[in-house]
Amino acid sequence: MNTRLSQLQNLLSESPNDAFLLFAIAKEYEGMGKQEQALAHYLQLLEKDSTYIGTYYHLAKLYEKIEQPENALETYSKGMEMARKAGDQHALAELSSAKLNLELEL
Repeated sequence: MNTRLSQLQNLLSESPNDAFLLFAIAKEYEGMGKQEQALAHYLQLLEKDSTYIGTYYHLAKLYEKIEQPENALETYSKGMEMARKAGDQHALAELSSAKLNLELEL
């Protein structure tokens, strides 16, 4: 097993609600090409902390990668809504652009 992944999982066992650790584990799995595990961790993160804005972009991109464009579009939209609520204009712009690009591809 990946040493960094093991370290992250050990830290998560000590702090199971740590949004950053869940995000980092999802990214680690994604980097390893293990989309199902990455997807599970992104979804778990959204359940625990729907305000972790970065999740929406990365989750939607994963949905695109695994050829689930409807889920990607929905995720971009939810992320845009959360970014608006948080006043995060940078994230809102990124999510809007990614959503538009996907819509143009379909």
